[in-house]
Amino acid sequence: MTSDRHPHETDRDEGSDALGMDELRGRIDAIDDNLLHLINERLLLARKIGALKERRNGQILDSARESEIMERLSSRNQGPLPNKALALIFTEIFGTSRELQQPQRVSYLGPEATFTHMAARRFFGRSGAFIPQSSIRDVFAAVEKGLSEFGVVPVENSIEGAVNYTLDLFYESELKICAEKYLNISHDLLSVAESVGDIRMIYSHPQAFAQCRKWLHRYLPEVKLIECRSTAEAAQRAVGDPAAAAIASSEAAQIYNLGVIAEKVQDFSRNVTRFLLIGRKEARPTGRDKTSLMFVTAHSPGALYKALSPIARAGLNMVKLESRPSPHENWSYCFFLDLEGHMNDPAVKATVEEMRGMCMFMKYLGSYPRAAEKQE
Repeated sequence: MTSDRHPHETDRDEGSDALGMDELRGRIDAIDDNLLHLINERLLLARKIGALKERRNGQILDSARESEIMERLSSRNQGPLPNKALALIFTEIFGTSRELQQPQRVSYLGPEATFTHMAARRFFGRSGAFIPQSSIRDVFAAVEKGLSEFGVVPVENSIEGAVNYTLDLFYESELKICAEKYLNISHDLLSVAESVGDIRMIYSHPQAFAQCRKWLHRYLPEVKLIECRSTAEAAQRAVGDPAAAAIASSEAAQIYNLGVIAEKVQDFSRNVTRFLLIGRKEARPTGRDKTSLMFVTAHSPGALYKALSPIARAGLNMVKLESRPSPHENWSYCFFLDLEGHMNDPAVKATVEEMRGMCMFMKYLGSYPRAAEKQE
């Protein structure tokens, strides 16, 4: 049987495709060379800005400036690059720029591969000097003593609520909130075992257990649950024991050479934790800011209503109100409040001063760029 196609037609088409591929790759190489040149040029300019900051005794981290850049680039991005990927790329560029200006030491609740560690890398990219701490108190202490320029701590989860220990430490600390990030939390079951049926004990942080309660009850109701200080410590303890598993992040699986034997074992897919960046200096206004306060009212009828009434009169938006027992008096409560706006805004400043006169105690925790809740 003969074909009507010319015997060399296929070869000619393949050759044409090869030429087209080579041309496209050549154009990509040229763009890559240009990107490399432009990134290095940007870093050199950042280094000069760092020298100016040093002469003026300015802060290396400018979360307001970084927020403004990301807002501008996201609004101009026409794709196909997703804004999520754009944010990750520029987080690394920002981090490298700061390292060229002055190395940044960042303490976080460790060990490596905790969700707090992942949040720290969302703040600083992979260029910072990350220092693991064994407790949230140690993170605060490291920054207060100057051992780290910044600290990263969890403050609330969309399912479990406030991280009370973090809130309590603000009562005693003079550190300020410099920025915030929201991180999607996805828990995996990690082990050297081949299947879920081999597991006899599971290690994890108490909050992770709470967030996976229904899944554990359904699939592993008889398994022993052992609490750890962090999900990363849980992953460490599961290494080498085929009867053990850990509930932790997929990143922990990579770092500690564990297999993922069950993915996304959390009970709710919309599981988000808010993390705070704490430091000794404040962030300047961006126009999209949040101000955090803590205060104590008198133990009398209507005291809280009176303290909050200036917010309503000023037309400000209160985005969070949390109460904690006062550490100094039984049946007295300390309130944590977040307002939209910066303390430099006249309306915010006047409102806070009016509230101060109605409270037994008030403490300003910082103003900082407001993060989007739909996060990477």
